[in-house]
Amino acid sequence: MTTMDAQRRSGPPAGSVAPSHVFHVGDAVLLRRSYLHAAAAGVYHVTATLPPSDGQFQYRVRNEDERHERVVTQDRMEAVVAGKRGTLGTPLS
Repeated sequence: MTTMDAQRRSGPPAGSVAPSHVFHVGDAVLLRRSYLHAAAAGVYHVTATLPPSDGQFQYRVRNEDERHERVVTQDRMEAVVAGKRGTLGTPLS
């Protein structure tokens, strides 16, 4: 048995953590603008976490101004935090 075979059978090295969703159900997020994806401006809320697609974690999100939910990948989302004035809508940088 080669070293590579032993590593495949034993799984990831001890201490390594599998990647996971950054956002959770109920989190407030902003969607990054894109020419390919039109979306209403404003705060969205995560309604579900979905399995990865093409290596990207996915989420179901909803904006209160829309009647439907959207499926978006994690790379299109930014966390919302309270701003200096105590208002929502300031992206986390």
